[in-house]
Formats: sequence, structure tokens, C-alpha cells
Amino acid sequence: MAKKKPTAMIVWGGWHGHDPDLCASMYRTWLTAAGYDVRVETKTSVFADLAIHELSLIVPIFTMSKIERAEAINLCAAVQNGVGVAGHHGGMSDAFRDSIEYQFMCGGQWVAHPGNIIDFRVNIAKPDDPVMQGLKDFDYRSEQYYMHVDPSIEVLATTTFSGEHAPWVEGVVMPVVWKKRYGKGRVFHCTLGHRAYELDIPQVKQILTRGIEWATRS
Repeated sequence: MAKKKPTAMIVWGGWHGHDPDLCASMYRTWLTAAGYDVRVETKTSVFADLAIHELSLIVPIFTMSKIERAEAINLCAAVQNGVGVAGHHGGMSDAFRDSIEYQFMCGGQWVAHPGNIIDFRVNIAKPDDPVMQGLKDFDYRSEQYYMHVDPSIEVLATTTFSGEHAPWVEGVVMPVVWKKRYGKGRVFHCTLGHRAYELDIPQVKQILTRGIEWATRS
């Protein structure tokens, strides 16, 4: 008997500065190549559909914007029941700023990127984790995200703030890649990827595609 294909839903929209349409297309290409059945949506109303509880994976790409409370509650319930979530940068961790339900599920919320586009270093915190295996610390140029994070996350990579652009955070070590459990569901996030072209940077692509695999409900 043939194994059932995993099912994924990409939901994109919100602020166009993060190239949500292009990012959605890239995720769709990766997921299709990995054997997923993929659907793409552009409205948060889909999160209120009880059918999402049957999905294997949800990829949110929806910077800022608003999610209705009923939508957020159903999305979070789906994840608690086993649906995986994976995503990157502001499309996931700066989405739906007024939804505490969503933020609790996500594991972190963006609050600043001192200096805007700058050079910084990404440090691998768990080199033996399957998502990070084979990766070494690397230099990166983009927004260095300062996050408010859930202490329960499992941190896979970090960055350290120099204090050049915000002296009061000098030496702060901040999560860049993490995974967490939310009920029966797996949640994966990477704060890199301000613009779509960054998703093609080898380290970022490897982190995201492996994170997708980890988060997917088996």
C-alpha cells in the first residue's frame, strides 16, 4: 500500500517588504520536490477552517497584519493536535502582533533589528541536531532580529549583539533558530531571511528545509 503524501498549506500575505509571494513560491517548490501535496492560500480566514486539523504542516508567511481571534484559536488548536508549523523571519515571528495565542504557539516575537541591514555572525548552538548537522558558524548580512522569546524553546543557533547600534544590548546572545513543542505539534522557526533571495543562501536553505522536515506531522 502506497504511503500517504504529507499535506502542507502555505498562507502568505501581509507586508510586501518581506517578499511573501516569492517566499511562498520557494517553499512550494521545496515542498513539492519533497513529495508533499501543497495548497497555497492568501487570506487568514483559512485558519478558521476545521479542515486544517488534518494537515501535516502549515507555513505562515504573513508579516504584521491581523488575525481574528477565532482564526488564531483554531490554528493553535490544530497545532496542539499535531499539525506542524515552520517558517522564517517576520513572516512567522512578526505576524499578528495583537494575538497572544499565536505568539504563545510561535515561541518568539520580533521587537527590533538595531542598525537595520548589518553584518553579523550566526553561531551554531547544537551542531549535532539533525537540523544543524554539518553546519558551521557563518557570517550573514541582513536584519539581526532582537526577539522576545519563550524560555521553553530549544535553541539551535544564536547571534550576539555587538552593541554598536544599541549599546544597552551589547553582548546579548539571541536565538536565531529554534524548535519547540506545542501540545502534540512541532514548531520550527528561523529568524533569517529578510528578503526572498536570502532563502537561497545555502545555510539558510538547509536550515529551513530540514526544519520543515522536522516539524511535519508524521
